[in-house]
Amino acid sequence: MYGRRDGAPGSDPDTVPDPDDVDAATLLERAGFDADESVLTHRQAEVLALRERGLRQSDIADRLGTSRANVSSVEASARDNVASARETVAFAEALAAPVRVEIEAGTDLYDAPKRVYDACDEAGVKVNQTAPDLMKTIGDRAGDAVRGREVRDRLFVTVDANGQIRVRQP
Repeated sequence: MYGRRDGAPGSDPDTVPDPDDVDAATLLERAGFDADESVLTHRQAEVLALRERGLRQSDIADRLGTSRANVSSVEASARDNVASARETVAFAEALAAPVRVEIEAGTDLYDAPKRVYDACDEAGVKVNQTAPDLMKTIGDRAGDAVRGREVRDRLFVTVDANGQIRVRQP
């Protein structure tokens, strides 16, 4: 991804492409975008594609004949839709996973691996992580729900038939 301006992380004006050199239609075609099958509108996909290539919101607004504020709003809605879609996929995968473990708020993170291993043993699923690695995975993927050793918010840990671990907050 190119650096961005507009105060975005990693902004580096030297790496921002010339807006005239970036074709949104080509980007969407290469990515296989289909508005009929996507949670994104064509405009949302177009704005995200251009932003991911490093274009400034003001350049996109000029290109689309709208305001920078409108582009900002479209981008925010698109990113919200992407986050919702990811959560939906995680939920669907959790439903299909043979192993589902609820980790209640107040649980010591050190207790989580045993609970996951026990559930995996019962389901005949192999986890290829040591207990410290599993604690780190849970802690890292739980974000703010885990602080230190304390699970502060309820978590669901799922393990698919291949041993892939997912952690989500309800």
